[in-house]
Amino acid sequence: MLVVHHLNNSRSQRVLWLLEELGIEYEIKRYERDTKTMMAPESLRQVHPLGKSPVITDGDLTIAESGAIIEYLVDRYGNNRLVPASGTPERLRYTYWLHYAEGSAMPPLVMRIIFKNFETKDSKAMDGFIAPQIKLHFDYIEDELGKSTWFTGEEFTAADIQMSFPLEILAGIPQEVESRPKIKEFLDRIHARPAYKRALDRGGRYDLSFD
Repeated sequence: MLVVHHLNNSRSQRVLWLLEELGIEYEIKRYERDTKTMMAPESLRQVHPLGKSPVITDGDLTIAESGAIIEYLVDRYGNNRLVPASGTPERLRYTYWLHYAEGSAMPPLVMRIIFKNFETKDSKAMDGFIAPQIKLHFDYIEDELGKSTWFTGEEFTAADIQMSFPLEILAGIPQEVESRPKIKEFLDRIHARPAYKRALDRGGRYDLSFD
């Protein structure tokens, strides 16, 4: 049986959502963050040496990293669903957004979270680098979502699931999302999907408002 090692308020919620979209049977093993440090518990290291989520186990396989997990699940269980056909422009965009989510969109958001939560007084870093990078990337995303309904075109794919996490973090920063209607419309669309709602029912409370 496929097992999702699910940490509350984490990227593993995307994995639950993907599994619900694909209609795959799975089990959840739950882990809770330390309420003071917000770090994952040491018990996750028993599953993967880095002790981070998401991690899945499928038989003898242990797979970490959101993008790798999504690719594995779509390749093994998708039956050509949620992925554009090979060799098409949409497939190239799919691959791009699948990697962009964590490689480009998340780093400035993570830096913002760190600076906000560790009470640093280094406003030069926030104002001179982090805030401009957030503006650069999410203005770009806003523009791209103005070209099509979903990130790869008019069909919903697993790349949209991957991109949901940075956009849901952005939604927790009201001043950043209010001026970007296309991002807000994207979030409204994904939140209305039945599979998204089922994943929330199974995964539990999901709060990415880090401010």
